[in-house]
Amino acid sequence: MKKSFLLTVICLLNLVMLFGQSKSTMPTFAEQAAISLDSIYKHYGIKGEYLLRENYPYDDSYKASYLAGPDEGKKGNAYSYLWPFSGSLSAQVARYELNKDPKILKEIKTKVLPGLEQYYDKREPYGYASYVKNAPLSDRFYDDNVWLGIDFADLYLNSKDKKFLDKSEEIWRFVESGMDDKLGGGIYWCEQKKESKNTCSNAPAVVYLLKLYEATKKKDYLDKAVKLYQWTKENLEDTTDHLYFDNISLSGKVNKTKFPYNSGQMLQSAALFYKITKDQKYLQDAQEIAASAHEYFFRDKELNSGKKIKVFKNSDSWFIAVMLRGFVELYHIDKNPLYINSFKDNLQYAWTDLREGNGLFNKDWSGEKKSSKKWLLDQLAMVEMYARIASI
Repeated sequence: MKKSFLLTVICLLNLVMLFGQSKSTMPTFAEQAAISLDSIYKHYGIKGEYLLRENYPYDDSYKASYLAGPDEGKKGNAYSYLWPFSGSLSAQVARYELNKDPKILKEIKTKVLPGLEQYYDKREPYGYASYVKNAPLSDRFYDDNVWLGIDFADLYLNSKDKKFLDKSEEIWRFVESGMDDKLGGGIYWCEQKKESKNTCSNAPAVVYLLKLYEATKKKDYLDKAVKLYQWTKENLEDTTDHLYFDNISLSGKVNKTKFPYNSGQMLQSAALFYKITKDQKYLQDAQEIAASAHEYFFRDKELNSGKKIKVFKNSDSWFIAVMLRGFVELYHIDKNPLYINSFKDNLQYAWTDLREGNGLFNKDWSGEKKSSKKWLLDQLAMVEMYARIASI
């Protein structure tokens, strides 16, 4: 009897020790960001190059489906297009914002920016093209440049290195060239194909302008942000739930698809406006968008452990990462943990259930499908999300 009891106690102690060890060895969110980034450079990096592959495993028959026309996205490209590559800057900026680690800033300057300059395009006004400059001339997308402009503004705000502010203001001049009076204002999607004005160009441009205002205190940036915010609300908001449609064509037809990042950027815009002006209408806008986004872009799921969470509905993970930026901005104002806890639940679930042995993530948030091909930007989005959640 004593022997049996002793064995039972020993087994229980072993289980407690095993459980405690598994918890203690689970990396922090910041560590998960770093580990994931290392896996990306291991699998997407090109020896002797600053550029990255677009997919893993590399597929020379891959043709990008997100460009503006049939002449682009030609198969056989050795390097990533600008949009996926730019995620490496966003991911590293999010990591740098955590504690201003000079090692991360050095990595940005010596590893990311030399690669980014391969896309720099000196057609006036200067901006970044969709593919590297030693290839045939490629289209330039206003939204691609907006994301870069935001990153450079954030780099300046965190490092105070004026070179980053100069670059951000230079990029804004290109983005602003994509604005005209058709449809009453707004920014086009693509410089070479001015057929629609998209939320993905306009909502983050408001964030961009507000960050430039924060960096420079130039009232012109704030005034432009107010006008662009209002234009986007009037033309692209679904007034029934305060989420945002994808685009409006020059004929006035609205594409009513809803993507997480579009609403997320209007959420971030509203939160930043409130931070700057303390006008309650912006806080109300932000909280209405957040509540609807939490319902629309998430669904209920019971994990294998029995825990019930609100998991992301399937989408490009980068769209979700950009949506998170808005929720983080709002959390810093109202301290409501509900939405942030949902993101934390998803990221913990991704680490244990969606991550493969090579350190890369499957993009199916239901956990039912594995991706044979993994897109660079989906992976970089995970780094950004882990870093942003680590800040809270």
